[in-house]
Order: sequence, then structure tokens, then C-alpha cells
Amino acid sequence: MHDEHSRPAPAEDRFPGLRRRGFLAATGAASLGALALTACGGADSGSGSGGSGKGGGTPKKGGRLRAAFAGGGASETLDPHLANLFADVARAKALFDKLADYDDDLAAVPRLAEKWEPNAELDRWQVTLRKATFHDGKPVTAEDVLHSYRRIADPAKAYRAKASLAPIDLDKSRATGERSIEFVLKRPTAEFPNVLAAFGAFIVPDGTEEFDSEPVGSGPFRFGSFAPGRSAVFHRYDDYWEGAPHLDEIEFVVANEESARVNALLGAQIEYAHELNPTTARAHEGKGRIEIVRLRGSLMQAFAMKTDRAPFDDKRVREAFFLIADRQELVDGALSGAGVIGNDLFGKGYEYYASDLPQREQDLDKARFLLKQAGAEKLKVTLDTSSVAAGFTESAGIFRDQAKKAGVTIDVKMGSKDSYWSDILDSGTLSCNRSGAMPIESHISQRLLTDSSTNITKWRHKDFDALYEQAQSTRDKAERAAVFARMQRRLYTEGGFLVWGFGDWIIGTAKNVRGVESDAPANSLDWARFDKVWLA
Repeated sequence: MHDEHSRPAPAEDRFPGLRRRGFLAATGAASLGALALTACGGADSGSGSGGSGKGGGTPKKGGRLRAAFAGGGASETLDPHLANLFADVARAKALFDKLADYDDDLAAVPRLAEKWEPNAELDRWQVTLRKATFHDGKPVTAEDVLHSYRRIADPAKAYRAKASLAPIDLDKSRATGERSIEFVLKRPTAEFPNVLAAFGAFIVPDGTEEFDSEPVGSGPFRFGSFAPGRSAVFHRYDDYWEGAPHLDEIEFVVANEESARVNALLGAQIEYAHELNPTTARAHEGKGRIEIVRLRGSLMQAFAMKTDRAPFDDKRVREAFFLIADRQELVDGALSGAGVIGNDLFGKGYEYYASDLPQREQDLDKARFLLKQAGAEKLKVTLDTSSVAAGFTESAGIFRDQAKKAGVTIDVKMGSKDSYWSDILDSGTLSCNRSGAMPIESHISQRLLTDSSTNITKWRHKDFDALYEQAQSTRDKAERAAVFARMQRRLYTEGGFLVWGFGDWIIGTAKNVRGVESDAPANSLDWARFDKVWLA
């Protein structure tokens, strides 16, 4: 293992295939059944080893794995609370830990937290930390956790997990021991483990504010070097609480264009290429040069209808659009078949998903009837799209042609890759949308409540908000699931998301890479789990 902190040569000098710049891959952004949970979280609690299906065998120690991600340029930082792009999160989870994280079905599972238990009212939670150390040998304590959460909650900052931590009253929360914390909540919260697992809620040492020169975390790798927008090298941390990684080192290199990542992988300049297009995967899958790993169900693909303005303020028009969509044609055409059809609800396969609702199918006759009933027989509407995400422009064209058969004229409007997400949040009426993996509860709280900050469909209903509060204050899991099912039935009937599919997240690896988990959606615990990866 290397101890020196020397900076490597710039990635573009060592890897000519990585020179070209292109788009930035932005991350889009469940709960435990048992409210009181204990887990030892041993070294085999992740299912990463051999998970790619590329052969098992005994993990081998040593070596450096080079992983290429789209990056954020010279402004990149190792501050884990600012992690936004997939590259940021992958680096952060290598260096740091959270109290909990999301399992493959997007239920929260323990990490630095060994156990948690609520009071009867669900407004106070006692969290016990496991024995873990930071890279400088100091133990992870309750004060470190409180410092981290208070830093994230700073009203003057825009840290990723701030909204997720909002239920916690951090002025009243306190350490009850070196490894125990009492979290006092502002309201009853049955899904509090989701807060602990929130994206970006990493634990840093008490008092830490600077991260880019010599960051200290408690993750499986320790800092080696960092050149923003170019590369980062981390070394194995032998005293990691879950067991030392198999690799000696992990190097993250920046390659913004998908073609650059593919060429570098084919040229043996890297061993791991993040985010490949379905067409690329189809061209190389089974050909023997590289391995293709598909993370199923990682990306919701949808059209977002704004329910507060014409024509979609009429639920009959929204239902008509649900019935216009030929979902299989959209999956086949826009995703090259790399996914499964959706049913106008987020989170297919995740905990609490309403799988008992009938699969909606195209019905153009009923769509025309509903449009006529709503006085929108010759409806014209603009569909905002962009090349900001794979499949967006393709799905817009396909849906335009489908709508024409129901007498609807759709004008496809191309937006800027740089400002698309902010542009469509409040403007327009219909837009292409996608979301990465998160618990269904988190999707509701972030996007479907009256005061949700990313409520793109402008779904604002006080009775729906009340159901969410009821679910969060319901201790019994079966009863809580029934409330979530009721909410989803409402969205299925009259919501603003036309969820037509769930796309695979595609990764390419060298033939000698083992332990890349194929069952973990992007953003979950076992995604980019490089402490479980090894080189054969």
C-alpha cells in the first residue's frame, strides 16, 4: 500500500482518450420494516463480491482500479456535503460514511449507525453508533454526527441533504454518550431511517470545514491526491470497520463524453466506465472485449404534466395522456429496450410500491373521448425536452407521433443542456423528466407535497399532504404501507407524472474486474461500491 500523497500526472496527459469534454451526468437525487433495528454489518453485509455475474472465485488483494466518470470541472470539491454529480458521490462514499444507506430495494440499512429505536410517539429516536474510526485513528463519536448534521443544516449554505434533515430539531438533539445520540424531531416520522440514509448526509470529524487538501473520513479508502476536474487517488484503509477493501488504490478520472469513457476502456486505460448509452451496451455486450453491467430499474423515465395550469389542470386531459402513451414503444425506441415499462408511478420494485394496480395500456379511443369531454379535441401543447439525458429527445419524438393518433398536436421544444432542469421546474406545461433511485417516501416528500422544493408537476393538495403526515406518524408498517398505497392510487388516477419506463443504468468494466454489483440501482449502497471490487 502506498503512503505517499504525490499527485499523479493529469488524467488527460496519461489517458489521451479522456481529453474530450461533453455533458455532465447529474444525479437525479425506503424505509426499514422494523422501527427498532440492530445489525452487526459485517464484511459480507454487502452483496458486491462477484455480483456482476462475471465469475466468482476468491477475492484477490492489491492493484489500482481506474474508474472514469463525467465530472464537474475545475470547481470540483471533495466536500461530501456538496456531492451532486455521480462522480462526487462515488468519491464521497469511498472516503466517508453515512449513518445508514439504501439497500437494493431502497430500504434503509445501518452503516455507521449500529441500531436505532423510536419512542412511542415517533418524535424521538435513539441512535447508537458502531465502533468505527476515522483515517487519523480517532473514533467516530456522537459529536461528529451532530457537527456534520448541523453543518449540512446551515441556512447560509446549499448542502445537498439539507431538506432531508429538515425533520430534525438540531437545537434539541443531543449526545447521550460517546456513541449514542437522541434525535428530537419536529414531527412524528416513522421513516426516520431514510433521513439517516439521505443523499449527501455523510459524517465528518467534529469541526472539519476544509476537505480538498487532506480530507479525513471513516470510509474504506483514505485520501491520496486530488486534482479537481482531472483525477483523484485514494488508498485502502486497513482499519475500515467493515473490513479493508480488496484494492490497494482507487483512481477516479474525469471523462465527460461517453465516447471517451468507452474508448479508454477498450484501450485498457481504465477498468471501469460509468454511464454508458444503451446503444453502446448493445454494440459491445457479449463480444468479449469488455463486460457490460446493467443496474436494473435505476432511472424513472417520465413526462411531467403541470397540474396547476391549462391544459393539465383538467384531470381528464391528464388521464387522456396516460392512455395515449404506448409504453413499450417508448422503452424500445428511446431506451433501445434497456428497461421495463412503467405504470405512472415512481419506484417500481421498491419498498411500498403499489404493484397491485393494473398495468395501464394505450387506449386511443378512450383518450379521444376524454379530450372531447374536456373540450380539448384539437389540443396543441409544447413538450420541452433536451439532450441533457439519454432518451429524452427520442422519447419526445415518439410521444409526439403517438399523440397525433389521438388528435393531439405536440410541438417538441429543445432546451439547453446547461439550464434545462431549472428551466422546466416552473415554466412550460409538459416536459421530459427522469429521476434516479430513492425511497418512494422520499420521492413523495421532495416532489409531491405542496411545499416540496422540486414539485415539477405542481401537485398541491392539502388532503394528499395530510395522508403523507398520517403515513409518517403511523408506527405499524402494514398500516403505513396501506396509506402509501392509497396515495399512489390517487397519483395513478390523476397525478401529473406519466411514468412510461424505468431504464437500466449501464456500466462497462474490463474483463478482469470482479465484484461490481448488478442488482443495485444507481444511488444505492452497492452502486460504486469499490471496497468490494477486486482485480482477477
